[in-house]
Amino acid sequence: MVDDENIKTTVSPFAIREGEIKTFDGKDGYVSINQIIHKINEGNITDIHFDILELVNDFEFMTSRQIYQILLQKGADVKSQDKLNNKLEQLVKSKILTRYFFTSEEGKGIYRIYCLEKMGKYLLTSKEVECYWQPTDNTKPVGMIKKRLAGNQIIIAYARKSSNFQGYRVKPQITAKNLKKTFKPHGEVTLGKENKSISLIFECVRREKEWQIKLIERLKLYKDFYEHFVPGDSGYQIPPQIIFVCEDDKNMVEVFKEIVMSKITIDKIKLYFTTDLKQNETSLEKSLVEFIIDEETGKYKAKNVEIKLLK
Repeated sequence: MVDDENIKTTVSPFAIREGEIKTFDGKDGYVSINQIIHKINEGNITDIHFDILELVNDFEFMTSRQIYQILLQKGADVKSQDKLNNKLEQLVKSKILTRYFFTSEEGKGIYRIYCLEKMGKYLLTSKEVECYWQPTDNTKPVGMIKKRLAGNQIIIAYARKSSNFQGYRVKPQITAKNLKKTFKPHGEVTLGKENKSISLIFECVRREKEWQIKLIERLKLYKDFYEHFVPGDSGYQIPPQIIFVCEDDKNMVEVFKEIVMSKITIDKIKLYFTTDLKQNETSLEKSLVEFIIDEETGKYKAKNVEIKLLK
């Protein structure tokens, strides 16, 4: 597997491409639960396969690289990316997982995404693992899936590259009290050192259809949450730091401009920004950006932000 910092690309693999669609790459036909039980009894489906299932259950959509990186982080004996790919192929052929890829006018995407199948849910339930998967989950549009993949990648980056990493949640639930709505950011990590800790929540933005409208609707929920926050709300003792994860530097400016133009200000928290490719750097210390007013020009400019717990 190529190290993050050696990946040579100027475009995020999780950016939206024009005319992009999701294409089925799984297995057609029927596989009975008895066939799968036989494979388990024969030792062809083992604990590592169940580890993979639990990850895909948690993250909903994942690339094989993401699965490999998190398994390594958890100390699993994965051997290699190729060995993992063989196990993923077994799970797809048994209709325990299914697989898709993206296609657009530019051609096929460079990776496959994995998600649960019905048999996967049966197996997890048999192990008393909570699984809320339903078949319609796999029909989600490209934009939603790519936000999930971008959220996965930033969780992985913090888990691997921050010495003060304490834990993560894939889809933390937050309540906007006045609007009486709950919503889920695209990931959360907790950093801590001695008696200090901070939670970072990630809101991934993609250039999907009507992304500006969707962003404004999410901002309203965040504004409600932050402005009426009291210790204990949604499980936080102090307000979490929000970070907008954008496709690229230009998209950061686009997102910030939409926030300014909407006049939906969140006074109780600073708004930080980052991009997918910034997570590939060896260190995350300079991966965050905020927009401040330049005293000389009176215009906004981007400034790197350093969070001490990232060191």
